[in-house]
Amino acid sequence: MKLMKLAGALAVSFVALTSALHAEGTVGISMPTKSSARWIDDGNNMVKQFEDAGYETDLQYAEDDIPNQLAQIENMVTKGVDVLVIAAIDGTTLSNALANAAASGVKVIAYDRLIRDSGDVDYYATFDNFKVGVLQATSLVEGLKTRFGDGPYNVELFGGSPDDNNAYFFYDGAMSVLQPMIDDGTVVVQSGQMGMDKVGTLRWDGAVAQARMDNILSANYTDKEVHGVLAPYDGLSIGILSSLKGVGYGSGDLKMPIVTGQDAEIQSVKSILAGEQYSSIFKDTRELARVTVGMVNAVLEGSEPELNDTETYDNGVKVIPAYLLEPLPVDATNIEERLIDTGYYTEDQIK
Repeated sequence: MKLMKLAGALAVSFVALTSALHAEGTVGISMPTKSSARWIDDGNNMVKQFEDAGYETDLQYAEDDIPNQLAQIENMVTKGVDVLVIAAIDGTTLSNALANAAASGVKVIAYDRLIRDSGDVDYYATFDNFKVGVLQATSLVEGLKTRFGDGPYNVELFGGSPDDNNAYFFYDGAMSVLQPMIDDGTVVVQSGQMGMDKVGTLRWDGAVAQARMDNILSANYTDKEVHGVLAPYDGLSIGILSSLKGVGYGSGDLKMPIVTGQDAEIQSVKSILAGEQYSSIFKDTRELARVTVGMVNAVLEGSEPELNDTETYDNGVKVIPAYLLEPLPVDATNIEERLIDTGYYTEDQIK
């Protein structure tokens, strides 16, 4: 009995020692908002994986308030975090905060959104954002052909938030597919609204997108039919669909236009299964968290993290070394394979 107690005590001591050896520091995680389910998932995935790796975490959401995010980051630095992982609300507003972080020896990883105009960003973990746009436009064109035949097609364009560097990559990727079709007349933008200066949607706000779609419909489609809408994010897609349904699309003889999206949020997955939204882009935030944990490990060990892009992401001061993950298109034909079978969602969540 004494030997068993001794063995048990030694085992407990070994576990405690192992935990202490692996508790290598504190990671400050700054997320933009809880208004998008996607960012909640990102935060939860990172906390779990960082804590499994032995780190302490400080997760903060700024609720799309730039001064709030700045204050949260400054507070994390003051409290002595070792690394900051930041998904910026506005990628151009953090220079002073990051200079203070660097002066305190805090390393900075830009998470999914590039932080611009700062030399104090060490690495960037994200998805192939140009490819996201290519996949959105490719899905849009496939849907248009399936639902409306050979065209020409009336299509309206929506962009993401102009203060989010990713929004330009999404738009440019999509236009690499759509612009030749616009040039040859296969795709017609009846509103004439093109370019991020005209189609951008500040803060990725679905209500703003819905209001803009309302205006486009009343000004350009009283005697024409919309066939498709390029929407770069599910939160915008839901607003756009509300606008379209409000004037009768998806009922009677008026077919629902092909509407794209991104992030495979639960509400949009349900919408796809209901035959409203046509597609989304799945970005597995578990994998993004895994890559980010790997970057933090490397940074704190003084080694080089796994990278696969050291040329694309110039933030205005320097090129930020990055790791890009592959995005995947999802529609009604592959939701089970890509979202359920992988354990990202349960069937009950999307019913």
